[in-house]
Amino acid sequence: MRYLLITYYRKADGKIDESTAVAKNLKPNDIQTCSVILDFKKLQVVKAHMNGVSVPKDFNKIVEYYIQHYENIIKRLFAENGYEVDYKSAPVEESK
Repeated sequence: MRYLLITYYRKADGKIDESTAVAKNLKPNDIQTCSVILDFKKLQVVKAHMNGVSVPKDFNKIVEYYIQHYENIIKRLFAENGYEVDYKSAPVEESK
């Protein structure tokens, strides 16, 4: 697999839901609907939009954020594309 695809959906009650997938190839529909697309072969951000707002396309910062939540998937994507993994997930702080 080459791409990490993350899509955010706004539900009827106003809450935001997240869907994550991996893919070998990008489809035109992925480019239109996904909020975040990371290419682990070229180590680049294909797309990064949050609620219609474009965020900086810094691959390392985005991976550092998502590795907290998808560590196994991200490490597998790095390994499958021939890269050594040197990212460590930081503990996620819980709300009190």
